[in-house]
Amino acid sequence: MPTAKVDVNQQTAADMKAARSRTSISVQNVRNYLYGGQKVWDLRERLERILVQEPLFDKQHRDFLGRTDQYIRAAAIIDRLDELRRMHSWSQAEYSTASSLLSEVMSITLHDAAFQPVLLGQGSPALMENYWDLVYEKGIQGCYLQTELGHGTNVAQFEINSPNLTSTKWWIGALGKSATHGAVQAKLILPDGKDMGPHLFFVQLRSLEDHKPLPRITVGDIGPKASGGMAAQDQGFARFDHVRIPRTNMFSKFAEVTAEGSYIQPPHAKLSYGGVIFFNFMIPTAGWTIAKAATVAIRYTTVRRQGEPNAEGLERQVLTYPSTYYRLLPILSRAFVFVELGRYTVKALNEMQQRLANRDTSLLPEMHALLCGLKVFVITHGIIDIETARRSMDGHGYSAFAGLGRLYMEYLPSATFEGDNFILDGQVVRAATKSCKAVLSSTLAVAKLPLPSAYLRLLSTTSEAPPQVTASTWQDVRSVVLLLEWRAALMVKNFTQTPASADVDASINQRLAKAVTEAFVAAQVSEMINDLAILPSEDAKVVGCLYRLYLLMSAESALVDLVSDLRIAIKALCIEIALGVFDGRVYEALWQRVQMEPMNKDKVTPAYVPYIRPMLQRGQAAAQQKTKLKSRL
Repeated sequence: MPTAKVDVNQQTAADMKAARSRTSISVQNVRNYLYGGQKVWDLRERLERILVQEPLFDKQHRDFLGRTDQYIRAAAIIDRLDELRRMHSWSQAEYSTASSLLSEVMSITLHDAAFQPVLLGQGSPALMENYWDLVYEKGIQGCYLQTELGHGTNVAQFEINSPNLTSTKWWIGALGKSATHGAVQAKLILPDGKDMGPHLFFVQLRSLEDHKPLPRITVGDIGPKASGGMAAQDQGFARFDHVRIPRTNMFSKFAEVTAEGSYIQPPHAKLSYGGVIFFNFMIPTAGWTIAKAATVAIRYTTVRRQGEPNAEGLERQVLTYPSTYYRLLPILSRAFVFVELGRYTVKALNEMQQRLANRDTSLLPEMHALLCGLKVFVITHGIIDIETARRSMDGHGYSAFAGLGRLYMEYLPSATFEGDNFILDGQVVRAATKSCKAVLSSTLAVAKLPLPSAYLRLLSTTSEAPPQVTASTWQDVRSVVLLLEWRAALMVKNFTQTPASADVDASINQRLAKAVTEAFVAAQVSEMINDLAILPSEDAKVVGCLYRLYLLMSAESALVDLVSDLRIAIKALCIEIALGVFDGRVYEALWQRVQMEPMNKDKVTPAYVPYIRPMLQRGQAAAQQKTKLKSRL
């Protein structure tokens, strides 16, 4: 008997409507829980009503643009967003929310997320007096760089120099064509030749008159990225040829060089390093990025039907297949967990920054290790989750119009932002072994353990025993969390007590860092579950199920650490079949290739006159007005 014909377009709409009608939760309650309250959501809606009126923000034609046109379009968006900020007198929070709602790759993001916070956190009073109004009003546009620092004979100045090709600063967002100034991370070498390690310096890169690079500075765009990702962002390179800057242009809130050439040490060595600023941006946004992927994939697989037609001629909804929901629901659970984890991170960082302002560095070592672990953890999951969500959509997931391919390519480089994840894992392990040695040598150390290292309390002779694993274990949140904490504690202890000459598997740092971070996150998830009392019972039940699903998926992946002998066997096999690589001139080749980038044919980008200059001029005028008002007080 032939099945009835179905209008697919009508059916997909009906399927979505039916799915929404069957929900057992209050969408408003859960939405407000995720976003942090009704007021936050109301703000987003108010800003969205303004943004949707702007034809420039329409994304329909974006995927048909070449790279140069995408950059120019982004410059136009930045200029218009700045105009709207002034027209509507947006606060910094309102501007940031509007920018995130646009969901565009823009060079100004580096100014807002890195350059401005670095100046706030490490700029001396003199540097703030000279530049803060210009930075805040976007009268100049900044970026964040690293190079090497030489010195001249005059201690009233520093000299920025790139002595060889490999010291060229590379991959710097907004540097290629947009930025006028930069926070340059460089070696500080004193007049006596002593190397004091990396410090930050405020350097002008381009003229404020015509946007041309300043003398002795070679700057340009590094060219297209993998698979066309982040096309609108002008990641750039810079080389400095003995560029002189005033001594006061050193970021010297904590460390400085006096006019006599003496070095004043910071309270903690890492205070002169700005990396923590980037973590403040990357970790809180991870949950929302994963949520985008989960939303697109779950919506699509809800209306996509395939196979097993029923009596009405309707095929089965793809989301109802175990192979689909087993992939997508864990992604949704991680989105919820990481959104809440992001909120925790922001609060913790704000507390640390307040203490640092008072030269209290007590939180810095542990916070640095925690942030390294969280950065690796959430971004690794994010990259995998976006791709998993894309694949769940079958062939349509590969279409640019699905949006997940672009989302993946724009999120992928996060794995190497602020250090390769594999390198950051080592910093987590070093901090963990240091704390472990303290606990093993003194019972008094247990009481002093900071929250991220609380799992090490289990190594005390008075600690609770590991739970006996039965079928009921997986229904008890406390038992699952305790298992993950015991796994971390024992792995760290075993590693700490392993002789340096012993053979360990090649992935030990990655597994240890993951175990340590998962133990901390699991404990946080337990607190999240306890805090669900603020929601009505049915809403709390559903969100609680997502949190418990996260814990069980973490426990499942942790089981592999029970078979360490397998890791040794894998390492031996890898060594046996390893291939050599040709020792080529990779850096010279890269330098030659970027000279072919079309955006580098003009020293000043075509986007400067219509879009970049108007924003800079508005900002400079606003900063001058503030200066005049201050002079009258």
